[in-house]
Amino acid sequence: MDENKYLDLLTGKMDAGQLEKLTILNNPAIINFIGKYVELCNPESVFVRTDSLEDVKVIKDKTLELGEEKSLNKEGHTIHYDGINDQARDKKNTKYLIPAEKTKQYEFLNSTDKEKGLTEVHDYLKNIMQGKKMFVCFFCLGPVDSDFSILAIQITDSSYVAHSEDLLYRPGYEQFKKDKDKDFFRFVHSAGVLENFVSKNTDERRVYIDLDDNIVFSTNTQYAGNTVGLKKLSLRLAIQKASRENWLAEHMFVMGIKNKEGEKSYFCGAFPSMCGKTSTAMVSGESIVGDDIAYLRSKDGKVFAANVERGIFGIIKDVSSSSDPVLFEALNEPREVIFSNILIDDQNTPYWIGKDGEEPAKGVNYAGDWVKGSDTSPSHKNARYTIKLSALENVDEKLEAPEGVEVKGLIYGGRDSDTSVPVEESFSWEHGIVTKAASIESETTAATIGQEGVRVFNPMSNIDFLAVPLGKYLEMNLDFPKNLKTVPSIFSVNYFLRNKEGQFFNAIKDKRVWLKWLSLRSDKKVGALLSPTGYVPKYDDLKALFKEVLDKDYTEKDYAEQFTIRIPENLAKIERISKIYNEQQQIPEVVYSELKAQGTRLKEFQAKLGDYITPDKLEEEK
Repeated sequence: MDENKYLDLLTGKMDAGQLEKLTILNNPAIINFIGKYVELCNPESVFVRTDSLEDVKVIKDKTLELGEEKSLNKEGHTIHYDGINDQARDKKNTKYLIPAEKTKQYEFLNSTDKEKGLTEVHDYLKNIMQGKKMFVCFFCLGPVDSDFSILAIQITDSSYVAHSEDLLYRPGYEQFKKDKDKDFFRFVHSAGVLENFVSKNTDERRVYIDLDDNIVFSTNTQYAGNTVGLKKLSLRLAIQKASRENWLAEHMFVMGIKNKEGEKSYFCGAFPSMCGKTSTAMVSGESIVGDDIAYLRSKDGKVFAANVERGIFGIIKDVSSSSDPVLFEALNEPREVIFSNILIDDQNTPYWIGKDGEEPAKGVNYAGDWVKGSDTSPSHKNARYTIKLSALENVDEKLEAPEGVEVKGLIYGGRDSDTSVPVEESFSWEHGIVTKAASIESETTAATIGQEGVRVFNPMSNIDFLAVPLGKYLEMNLDFPKNLKTVPSIFSVNYFLRNKEGQFFNAIKDKRVWLKWLSLRSDKKVGALLSPTGYVPKYDDLKALFKEVLDKDYTEKDYAEQFTIRIPENLAKIERISKIYNEQQQIPEVVYSELKAQGTRLKEFQAKLGDYITPDKLEEEK
């Protein structure tokens, strides 16, 4: 069907004002995309969200009218429930649509034949919005009017999804007017049949990603990880786009760290889930640009990064006045916040696991009516909050800077009980990318289904979202600084080192010191000791920082325990990581050479100094 025929179809579904919002864009690709899915999904009516505050209010009001959200006792606070069977990303049914001729190239992905997958998901979408309103929303990934900007259109029948995206992403309608010829990401979502305001047919939940056409389909689900297209779903599209255009789309926070003189340096960090990513980005005394996804580009010989989002869709479990004071305050003030899958008591007050105060005697949660002592927890372990970053007092002033922020260093972390020291700098970009970024492991916790303490391989904390072969992705990272004059430093951190009794060596707030040290180190304002795995801090520098930052005495005993180089454990890790890469295809040769060189250094240190090397035996860097 051509554009004119789609216009005839849209005229029957939209009033003149809504249709004009589309035609004024003068973009046939937009009309054809929207027209095609209006025809397929067959909504009763179509609402177009521009950048106006009036349109934003229409959508928020609709969430209350349709029952997808309910008002709580503080102004702006609402609660949304996803249903007991729709509480997380559906990895099994999140698949790439790969043409038959490209199957071998993408055999590493969870995929299905493109023609077959399109037929299946289009069958689910046929008439799925009958009797409902379709929301067409225009957004911008990254700051507007920027080299980072990627335009996107979300089609959904869920006012909750549209409302969530308004909090999380920059409005993009006016940007579409400026960039008429620019390609855009496309997202089509339907919650399907609703029963008690949640998706009923979750057995027909599908999340299909078409890399060739930059489009994502999502059916019979409400959970934001499956439905908010601009989040991890768009990250997959962006990784593919970045591979063609020589930039990076990463699962990273962006934060600013100040020195004593008040000068600020910016860092990006990648951590798997439950490894301290958000708590690092939100650490006291520093500023947050973003907590989840970053685009990195080179310009004028330097690296710049921008937060893809303007809000946070975060896990709320254990957010309290002591653990996350800035966030806790923001969540308890009258302002626009969407809570999901937590407990609401009979006073319409939200409660979640780990919140300050007494657990209510009764209320309503994600499973229905709840009473203290029942089988279900008060809130789901994956319960969430959605809030704008501008609501936080520690938001960085450069959140919306079109140029992004200059990146001084990259930080990679994992959950590691017995191998890596708390903070360490790599010898070079290649060494850091291979031995720290591409070698991330995260130990499973008691909250994970299955055995506790299993090491899960997760290079760059991005393995779930790769849309290019692993070898290509590593090559993208390794080649990124080729034309740079200033190459960022690469660091690893580990907050989870334990002693033989299973107790953590580090206190929760110690990360503030590790961050201050790596910031100083990136400016070469402090020296370091040479270990076989990288540069580690000197005791006197850490002692001074602990006193200055935490007003805490840092003993030589603590230092020796934390920064002992554990040769057998490090050699075992090299063996594990090497085995994984030996089983992959088309891995860059430098991955093998860096891993081999690290193993050789470890054995040389072992022969000279033994299995466990305390830092007093290490020499200073030259």
